[in-house]
Amino acid sequence: MDKPILLIIAAWFIPGAGYFLQGKVVRAVVIGVVIWALFVLAIINGGAYYPGFSYQDGQLLYLLNFVSRIGNGLGGLVSYFIASQPDKHVAALATFEYGGRFLEVAGLLNYLAVIDSVDIKLRRKA
Repeated sequence: MDKPILLIIAAWFIPGAGYFLQGKVVRAVVIGVVIWALFVLAIINGGAYYPGFSYQDGQLLYLLNFVSRIGNGLGGLVSYFIASQPDKHVAALATFEYGGRFLEVAGLLNYLAVIDSVDIKLRRKA
């Protein structure tokens, strides 16, 4: 894998793949498990339906949620698919906002993992 762009796409789409492609299996498993665990907890807690408002209601918070959810790669696409068929009682869950935050943190953590795997590829880090 000579081109970092392919590494970036793989690392973004599947959390931990950037490390795995470079032979850092333990790091790949740890990062992948943590990000997917956060993602699964977020979905269980109703995070796919957070923020529960539209772009016009709060642009900055909506954009923050959108950008961080897309950071999940495949998980982000899954969360948008789940959110396309909303449950009307999900906002009543006590964990609704926690789920949204877990989903955002998983995406932001994946962005950091992508940057870290690129730094390793470019030999800026071991």
